[in-house]
Amino acid sequence: MQRKLVERARDGDKEAFGQLVRAGFPRLKGVAYLVLRDVDRAEDAVQEAYVAAWQDLRALRDPDAWDAWIRRTLIRICYRSAKKERRRTEVELHVKPDPARNTRDTSADVADREWVYSELARIDVEKRSVIVLHYYLDLPMREVAEILDIPYGTAASRLHRGLELMRASMHGISGPGSGAASEHQA
Repeated sequence: MQRKLVERARDGDKEAFGQLVRAGFPRLKGVAYLVLRDVDRAEDAVQEAYVAAWQDLRALRDPDAWDAWIRRTLIRICYRSAKKERRRTEVELHVKPDPARNTRDTSADVADREWVYSELARIDVEKRSVIVLHYYLDLPMREVAEILDIPYGTAASRLHRGLELMRASMHGISGPGSGAASEHQA
């Protein structure tokens, strides 16, 4: 069905393109948010990606490549946005649990998720993008490399380095290969 929508959109059908946008927007917004760490910038990036996709849709030769193509477009836009604004915005949320809705304690889950989000924000956008595409979208590394237009080895290396930075932080180590890491392992 998606193939038919892409073909129709490529032929100028705005309604078909709208269906593609509605179907993919939430997932792409999640990717952009994890990469950019800002809701407004994430929404802007997704919108910009869809505008670019509409303008360049005739260049898409294989309708089955739509997902990879739109993700690649989005990641490039996220990279540009991250380079423009090297600032981080932190928002502290106070969530009051609703006992009627929640019978189990999910505070550990929330804390773990917040830790992952904060650690993702600490690593550079290139490593963060690989981690998000591989773990959030559950894409194989070959596809991650293709989306980012980098060699497979580079993608694997960025994934490894990014995870090492997160692990080091989890264990209170300043970073892979640091003196603290060597002392910790001794």
